[in-house]
Amino acid sequence: MTSTKPADELLDEDWRRCATHFTDPKVEISFCRGTMYRRSVCCNRWSSEERLDGKTVIITGANTGIGKETAKDLAKRGARIIMACRDLERAEEARTEILEDTGNENVVIRKLDLSDTKSIKAFAEVINREEKEVNILINNAGIMMCPYSKTADGFEMQLGVNHLGHVLLTYLLLDLIKRSAPARIVAVASVAHTWTGLRLDDINSEMSYDTMKAYGQSKLANVLFARSLAKRLQGTGVSVFSLHPGVVQSDLWRHQHQCIQVAVKVFRIFTKTTVEGAQTTIYCAVEPGLESLSGGYFSDCAPARCSRSGADDDLAQKLWEVSCNMLGIAWQ
Repeated sequence: MTSTKPADELLDEDWRRCATHFTDPKVEISFCRGTMYRRSVCCNRWSSEERLDGKTVIITGANTGIGKETAKDLAKRGARIIMACRDLERAEEARTEILEDTGNENVVIRKLDLSDTKSIKAFAEVINREEKEVNILINNAGIMMCPYSKTADGFEMQLGVNHLGHVLLTYLLLDLIKRSAPARIVAVASVAHTWTGLRLDDINSEMSYDTMKAYGQSKLANVLFARSLAKRLQGTGVSVFSLHPGVVQSDLWRHQHQCIQVAVKVFRIFTKTTVEGAQTTIYCAVEPGLESLSGGYFSDCAPARCSRSGADDDLAQKLWEVSCNMLGIAWQ
């Protein structure tokens, strides 16, 4: 039967209470509690001739979406690109596309499943053995608002992939990155970090699970981890940044309620393409002179204000300790 309810009542409850933003260079549309708001924004378009010849870049999730577009751009700049991907078939397809678009044959694929610490350790072992330098690490891969599940190590999936997997990866590669200084670590977070706080008493969402809050928590963890790591790396020549790429037309929406997917398509003109969504990542990876802003949060190729929780150093330290304990690593 066709429902006679108003359209906003047909939207999933999670959608009605979120504050997801749809942006283009001139306007921002936001939804909150079923109401649409419109306001002007400035979406910076950025370009640079900066070259990366002789530099090595690792990008997680480089086979699709903004990860693939980031790989294309940095390959055009002459970098050696290491595509760290779970799906090797899709990664090979993406690699072929990158080679055709850029002419850079120095693009390789390495297996990485961020939901399995064994895979992360195996990947890091290969990189530490084979690579002389890692100048830029882009922690891009992620999943969004998926049904409840756990990683191979028993972590809630969104926290495990989006945060803990990247924490372990960074930890295992950090000595090599420091030897490659000046170097950068870039964490693709999201404005979703403003949706919720950290539930340190139920970090794995075992007592209750909300898809949006779990996603928001994982993105807040990205912001806090970048902040904490930057403090610990002062004086090493390694800079760390987190960022919001914008609301991007990508595969991340695949787990969403049909109503949300329809809404995203309806307001497609207010979202970013994957090329546009990759710009802030590229900016944080290559723009000269950002070292003094290490630990900062960026959006639209410029410094931006994160949430109050995202700037809470005490909370960041607590998360650091919890994360290290969960991963079984001793990282002071």
